[in-house]
Amino acid sequence: MNVLVLGSGGREHALSWKISQDSLCESLYIAPGNAGTGSVGKNVALNPEDFSAVAEFIRENKIGMVVVGPEAPLVNGIRDYLEDQQDLAELLIIGPGKAGAELEGSKDFAKEFMQRHQIPTAAYRTFSASEVADAKEYLESIPSPYVLKADGLAGGKGVLILDSLDEAKSEIENMLANAKFGDASSKVVIEGFLDGIELSVFALTDGTHYVLLPNAKDYKRIGEGDTGLNTGGMGAVSPVPFADESFMKKVEDKIVKPTVDGLKADGIPYVGFIFFGLIKVQDEPYVIEYNVRMGDPETEVVMPRIKSQFLELLIKTGKGELNNAQIDLDPGFATTVMMVSGGYPESYEKGKEIEGLNEVGDTLIFHAGTKTSGDKVVTSGGRVLAATGMGTTIKEALNKSYRAVDQIRFEKSFVRRDIGKDLI
Repeated sequence: MNVLVLGSGGREHALSWKISQDSLCESLYIAPGNAGTGSVGKNVALNPEDFSAVAEFIRENKIGMVVVGPEAPLVNGIRDYLEDQQDLAELLIIGPGKAGAELEGSKDFAKEFMQRHQIPTAAYRTFSASEVADAKEYLESIPSPYVLKADGLAGGKGVLILDSLDEAKSEIENMLANAKFGDASSKVVIEGFLDGIELSVFALTDGTHYVLLPNAKDYKRIGEGDTGLNTGGMGAVSPVPFADESFMKKVEDKIVKPTVDGLKADGIPYVGFIFFGLIKVQDEPYVIEYNVRMGDPETEVVMPRIKSQFLELLIKTGKGELNNAQIDLDPGFATTVMMVSGGYPESYEKGKEIEGLNEVGDTLIFHAGTKTSGDKVVTSGGRVLAATGMGTTIKEALNKSYRAVDQIRFEKSFVRRDIGKDLI
């Protein structure tokens, strides 16, 4: 089978790396890809948002499956567009249509969905631009900290957690009246604060059946001790030690199964990944958010732990045959540490030459923000590389990850030195 992976980050490199190892994979294309994906498939200068160009490439290259990496093409309806092409009726698409992608595209939609299907989540209310005064009044009625979420996609930056009531009132005005996050904050969800420890759970579903992929914990803040600004993720660990068998059974029974069943009950066909952003409060799971694709950097620790033929699993997903699918996992640990550009998540420079990539031994290096420039690999984004180590303990895996980042060099690089330390 010829496979097209859409996207250019560490998630897409990890997915492509895994798919390329499957005996069923004939040709693998990544659009647009990065300096790392070029080593496992062929990079294609194609914008995942240009649906007609994507469809034309599929025709010309006899693509049998499209795996959609990032959320924006899904929320904008790439699946619906491709399904409307009558000559592409045989194409398998991994990723939901526009209706299912609303789970990530609209926080308000996701909250209503959870409420409708009795899926545990924080109490909330949604406000529009004409309701600033009502929103401020609501803030006065709830305890701090205050959680404000832009309704739409805001590149992972649309969530604010604030201790001060005055600051929360000021920010709700900024978001609703002054469009702080553009159209994404034309509506804002104000949510009750849940105090616990976060984790990510991933399911692959054909719309009726599902398989659970390895769980993970990621580290969002730029600074050690989880301080400073939010990022796209500074590292991750899989599996999560505090998510034992009894807790994961609760996750399945109270969250995963009701979500898959709820989509079906609502008449929303859903084929692809569901990312459950969860928080464990005492010993109970609650949903913080849904994503409709794999996480990044979690994919970089999830994929190496899957021992099964992954493309075969994706084919069963696309064909609606997950009822007889099994997944074989590595029982050990995987950890990834992100190397980021100096200044990230605010302004940073690009085009820094990366050295030492060939000096790394027993660690997987997934490229995120890189590109080739002549015969050099240079930085092209905020999050540049993910160094994934494997081991029988978290400590052993982390030692490999950190040994790798110490061997790789580019000007002004930065890493968090405390990834996974809270789990040891």
